Amino acid sequence: MLEGIVRESIGKKSAKALRRDGYLIANIYGKGLENVAAAFKVNDFIKEVRKKQTLAFDVKVGEKVYNVVIVDYQRDVVTNDLKHVDLKVALPGVVSKYMIPVKPVGTPIGLKNKGVLIQSKRRLAVKCTAENLPNAFELDVSKLGIDDTILVRDIPTPAGVTIVDADRIAVLGVIKAK
Repeated sequence: MLEGIVRESIGKKSAKALRRDGYLIANIYGKGLENVAAAFKVNDFIKEVRKKQTLAFDVKVGEKVYNVVIVDYQRDVVTNDLKHVDLKVALPGVVSKYMIPVKPVGTPIGLKNKGVLIQSKRRLAVKCTAENLPNAFELDVSKLGIDDTILVRDIPTPAGVTIVDADRIAVLGVIKAK
């Protein structure tokens, strides 16, 4: 489990000092919860995120344990180092909005006919409870020929999950290479 510290001071000066010491600044928030200003060791955070099996994972800040989902992160423009991360608490029984990754599976038929696989949406917005939270939408693209697309309405959703994005939006498609 990833362990972090609670930040007492949330000013710019203290954030710079923490970053210098190898910490990643984080905000933890959720419906009906008070926001928590936290900091994690950068390397520990990256290791934990890479090895996690589900979209939500546990973090311990102070004496409390939170089941969180990464909502957003910021990187340094020059060095590409992580600077800040926003974590949303996945509360059981509370319907909330999450961004779920889209993963294409297979090789499209259209690639043999000089086509290119285009992924228009990398993540889809869904509304669901923490118990029904899918890890990813794995879409089989092996039957896609040239000019075929998978729209949001074509994606099978698990029970209790509603896709917020418009149903006419293309998620994956194969186009002819130029």
